[in-house]
Amino acid sequence: MRRAPSDIVAGFYSALTSGESLAARRYLSPDVRWHAAEPCAASQGIDEFFETYWRPIATALPEVEYRPFVRVASRYDGTMLHGEGAAGDWVATTGYLAGTFTSPLFGIPASGRTLYLRFGEMTRVEGGRIVESYVIPDFIDAMVQAGVSPLRASLGHPGLVMPPMSMDGIDRTPADPADTNDSVRLVLDMLDGLGRFDGVSLLSMDQERYWHPEFMWYGPGGIGTTRGLAGFRAHHQGPFLRGFPVRAVDRAKCFVADGNYAATGGWPHMTGVHKGGGWLGLAPTGREIKLRVMDWWRRDGALLRENWVSIDIVHVLGQLGLDVFAQMAELLGRDGSGNPTSTDISR
Repeated sequence: MRRAPSDIVAGFYSALTSGESLAARRYLSPDVRWHAAEPCAASQGIDEFFETYWRPIATALPEVEYRPFVRVASRYDGTMLHGEGAAGDWVATTGYLAGTFTSPLFGIPASGRTLYLRFGEMTRVEGGRIVESYVIPDFIDAMVQAGVSPLRASLGHPGLVMPPMSMDGIDRTPADPADTNDSVRLVLDMLDGLGRFDGVSLLSMDQERYWHPEFMWYGPGGIGTTRGLAGFRAHHQGPFLRGFPVRAVDRAKCFVADGNYAATGGWPHMTGVHKGGGWLGLAPTGREIKLRVMDWWRRDGALLRENWVSIDIVHVLGQLGLDVFAQMAELLGRDGSGNPTSTDISR
């Protein structure tokens, strides 16, 4: 009996986090391609996956647990968005890898306390095996939890991101195709609205048509969680659009939907020019950047109620000439107290 792609992803992580590496390997294609957020290196093949991606995490969190809270899976054939994304069965998952932080993680010092390493991931399954995956562990949030982030404090609420209010992000009843189509159309209409920004007023995007008045937007470390359009505009959208008034979205990599859930992502997903100040407290650089972004949405009736967002912010800042990990190391090397250095990038 053919296993569902979502079950394959779940089975893989169950074996992986149980230390059953031989069992985990059976879920991977021999030439699996694994793309992870900075500072992870892209890998090809099972051995490289373990060496470059999983071993550092498992060493830092030796009893790591896989705690997904939203999973969306469907067929994506590349035609829905007229793009060039790889056709196949895609599984989009977001949640946490949790464990006791006992050893450094890519230079982030171990705290000895619980670390919730948030992740967003889009995985393609073919022939019963994982053939490629794109994953964004939130290393900025890990720095915040360890008390060593060199960025300014988030404008939004920092801390743990919640699962869906409906508590059905993983186990859901079989979807009505019409329900799924409603989610796809609402998300696409909302994204089209974002593209109508006139460069002056946030109201020009007419987002009230698409979002619940009390929607929750769960942003990555450095940005934080916002509530409602007022909070969203003040804590994320306004600073981001002022920082990147020239931008374009490439939705071609993947778009999956299942009932009242939808997810999309790209590697990159967006391009922009850093012409304004304010985003993360940074002065404009004039540089062109590419953003790796993933989104998960939950529709409630005719409106979007929750949105989980993963952004490879370390990669973005690297394109702006800022090495967050080097800044962190300098901060720690100066006095080890967490006090900002003279080159603190949030100033």
